[in-house]
Amino acid sequence: MEIRRDHLEPEFFYHIYNRGINSEDVYKNKDNYLYFLKKAKEFLLPVADIYAYCLMKNHFHLLVRIKPEVELKTFFDSQNKNTKIRAEGIHALHSIVSKQFAKLMSSYTQGFNKYYNRHGSLFETPFKRIRITDEVYLRNCIIYIHQNSLDINEQLEKYDFSSYKIILSNSKTELKREEVISYFENIDNFKFCHQRIVEI
Repeated sequence: MEIRRDHLEPEFFYHIYNRGINSEDVYKNKDNYLYFLKKAKEFLLPVADIYAYCLMKNHFHLLVRIKPEVELKTFFDSQNKNTKIRAEGIHALHSIVSKQFAKLMSSYTQGFNKYYNRHGSLFETPFKRIRITDEVYLRNCIIYIHQNSLDINEQLEKYDFSSYKIILSNSKTELKREEVISYFENIDNFKFCHQRIVEI
């Protein structure tokens, strides 16, 4: 498991993205997409809040905000009761978030490989991350992530594997829906802002 030195820091937003090795498909059917989202909840929600996502055939985008340090420490302690804590490496507190992302991709890969009778890595490593410190960039990142579904000529509100549809709905979700809308002031402006193509 590779842990990078540029750690995902508490209470910062990050745009996390990755693709299949050699741009190969990492989702082949609806069940694959749903399984990835299930694994994302399992591994990421203890360490991060999810604000936006879009899963495409050969890659994914996530916008997350890392939990406060006190919450990370509580989770870290619960996961390392029988492990010698280290100042550096995968058993260090500052590695816990990256470790959870690595677990997500490893766990999904194992399930995918078993289902399709394949072997080896599925995603490129390490996964890509951009720390976001500017609110304008944050809004543009949300739009950009949702607009990935336009690559396959889908209307934003009809694509099932993006958070855009969930944000417009009233369905139960772990997504930070209200906070996302608040960055656009209201739902109408949220929809309006998605009408212009954004590059980041």
